[in-house]
Amino acid sequence: MDGKGKGVVSQAGGVLLARTVRASGLDVAVSDALSAWRRPMAIHDPAKVLLDLAIAVAVGGDCLADIAVVRAEPAVFGLVASDATVSRTVDALAVDAPAALRAINVARAAARARAWRLAGKDAPDAGIDAKAPLVIDLDATLVTAHSDKELAAPTFKRGFGHHPLWAFADHGPDGTGEPLAVTLRAGNAGSNTATDHITVVRDALRQLPTDVVGTTSRVGRKVLVRIDGAGATHQVVNYLVARRMSYSVGFTLPDNTGDLVKLIPESAWTPAYDAGGRVRPGAWVAELTGLLDLAKHKWPKGMRVIVRKERPHPGAQLRLTDVDGNRLTAFATNTAPGGPGTQLPDLELRHRRRARCEDRIRCAKDTGLTNLPLHDFAQNQIWCAVISLACEITAWMQMLALTGHQARRWEPKRLRLRLFSIAGALTTTARVKTLHLSGHAAWTQLAINALDRLTTLTAAPAPSG
Repeated sequence: MDGKGKGVVSQAGGVLLARTVRASGLDVAVSDALSAWRRPMAIHDPAKVLLDLAIAVAVGGDCLADIAVVRAEPAVFGLVASDATVSRTVDALAVDAPAALRAINVARAAARARAWRLAGKDAPDAGIDAKAPLVIDLDATLVTAHSDKELAAPTFKRGFGHHPLWAFADHGPDGTGEPLAVTLRAGNAGSNTATDHITVVRDALRQLPTDVVGTTSRVGRKVLVRIDGAGATHQVVNYLVARRMSYSVGFTLPDNTGDLVKLIPESAWTPAYDAGGRVRPGAWVAELTGLLDLAKHKWPKGMRVIVRKERPHPGAQLRLTDVDGNRLTAFATNTAPGGPGTQLPDLELRHRRRARCEDRIRCAKDTGLTNLPLHDFAQNQIWCAVISLACEITAWMQMLALTGHQARRWEPKRLRLRLFSIAGALTTTARVKTLHLSGHAAWTQLAINALDRLTTLTAAPAPSG
């Protein structure tokens, strides 16, 4: 073995991400948004630095120095900044982090609108209405800090670190999802802080195309916000209602729930569905709205409370709140009955699919969120923006180039193993550079088909909204 190979390209499959950046117009959008941070006579555009870093994170990096993986292939990824330049760029953006993040978010929204238009019927906003809304999931996660970092604090799980709150657009069962907004918070931030939830929802709505959210403050029922019990506060629900949005939030049952449940006749209990939409043995749902005085507790008009009872799984620890051996959970929604997809089992299944948000967070932790690598809080806010870009580029690549294949649902680890890690060889003939992907790699043809699709989309103008 030696290290004298020439024309060999490692991580050649990562060109899929670079093509996605160009197809979505993200490179142009971020460059325009960050023009104020571009120094005269500078060689490296801050936008190119951020996007190169995002691609490095998407292929498996978890710190600034991992951009070296992209820098090693200038023929594929172009001129990439040095470690010192990357560090200075992050520091420059962190000086006025709120302004930098606003600029980056404007660019992300513009690129998202183009990517969704290019995706057509495969976009998350295709054919949405009150009965089949675009879903925004909110959830928080804990990021452990192994050293003293700014605003790192003890967490409610007796750890130490930060407690960011994320919002994701759900791509449905045939896809993955993409981050819309994130608020980095101290580790001791509350799980049900209404102000933080409202801020994230507001930021997430700004990321949606205008034809989805409109130009007024009233978004409409075609957008559904799903939150666990942390979102069941009067302030959050009232905010969603004021904007005429649909919601599905976890609901804390009162202390006398056992007595209330006994008032529900057996005929009112409907079998619940499993993840595939089939009847699930040992689980039932019923509506509890009529037995609760929601108006007395100042909940908004139109709220419905739906309760689920099920036998605990074998080995599960029983609780004092179990009723007749059944585990009780509930959620609240303002989706009115009537029409397809609005029956109690359908609504309950829709709410349980909020668990896909936890999948998105797991994928984000596989894409740089496991550890915040910088010390200053503002620097780590920029790092969270890089993570959002990396997750979005990956999700858009799957949405635009892998639709119709099971790879549309692959998570980052599998994408890296099967696609991004494909090796290649670079040749130049008549001044034309050609990247030859490994002919014996198992998923080379899938990568070629995806690249052809992205090349076509890059050359074509985006369809009008």
